Amino acid sequence: MPRLLIAASGTGGHIYPALSFADSLSNSWEIEWLGVPDRLEVELVPKKYNLIKLKVGGLQGNIFRKMFDLCKLLFASIQVSILLRQKKINVIFTTGGYISAPSILGAKIAGIPVLLHESNAIPGKVTRLMGRFCDHVALGIPSASEYLERCRTSFTGTPVRSEFLLEHSLPSWVPSGEGVLIVIMGGSQGAIKMNEMVRNVLPCLIEQGCRVVHLTGKKDCFYRNLDKDKSHPNLVVRHFSDEIPALLQHADLAISRAGSGAICELMVTKTPSILIPFPNSTDQHQEFNAAYMARYGGAVIVNQHDPEKNILKNIISNLIDSNSLSQMKSNMNNYNCINSENKIFDIITSIS
Repeated sequence: MPRLLIAASGTGGHIYPALSFADSLSNSWEIEWLGVPDRLEVELVPKKYNLIKLKVGGLQGNIFRKMFDLCKLLFASIQVSILLRQKKINVIFTTGGYISAPSILGAKIAGIPVLLHESNAIPGKVTRLMGRFCDHVALGIPSASEYLERCRTSFTGTPVRSEFLLEHSLPSWVPSGEGVLIVIMGGSQGAIKMNEMVRNVLPCLIEQGCRVVHLTGKKDCFYRNLDKDKSHPNLVVRHFSDEIPALLQHADLAISRAGSGAICELMVTKTPSILIPFPNSTDQHQEFNAAYMARYGGAVIVNQHDPEKNILKNIISNLIDSNSLSQMKSNMNNYNCINSENKIFDIITSIS
């Protein structure tokens, strides 16, 4: 039975694609998972796969701190190489983040092939530095190849949870009626500035007859008591929902940040969107992700701005009044994002 080590840690953008790929594999593969203590994988991975935790961090701070972290990275790489031999791993699949660096170096020491997946339009630091040491780099967005000239790359798209590929009914708690359904996703941690922009236009949207679901994220505490703060039957405010596939499949418009996870989900569900990139994202990768979506006419980009300005309100009104949403939805057919898991599997079998 072939043995696969998945190295994915930190944020949902790294973990969920790896989980989606792992779930797509047949029982003929034995899977081990390498992660970091006290990160999101500790909550998600052990439910399905054996999680091995390794302490490792990024190269940050002053020169002395960086030297110390570099020593830790080298030691972690040796640990990984020993682990690979002990577990008799045949191939590694990693999705970037801190755990990727020691995994890739450890694989080189042990002579184990590595497939690195990069989901953003601008490759992360680990991908740019370590991609050349991998046997292959799979891309979620084709333009990322421009930054990886020394790497062997292929466009595969980014795996999404299987729930996004199934048809779902509209959740019963969503406002009913014929009005335009707008789903606003503030992110799992809460995009506070974006939420402030949205709250400023909510009265106008409700007045236009729109139905609105606002998922604020857990860290946005503006709505402390969601039951009391629900001021209109066409407005539902929640911190979080595990029914994102159903919401996006039925939404006429989504308003979201432009992280790679959200981008992939919007592409798979073919949901027209207004994207508000996080202005402080590393290497401005959210802006480039949003540009990829907008290039084909499936999304409109709105930069984060003072909530008192009417930019967001005017764009939403124009999209609704001009009947542009149906054309945007049709434009979403231009994205080639299906069967990502199969494409990644083909690469893994070719290098292992």
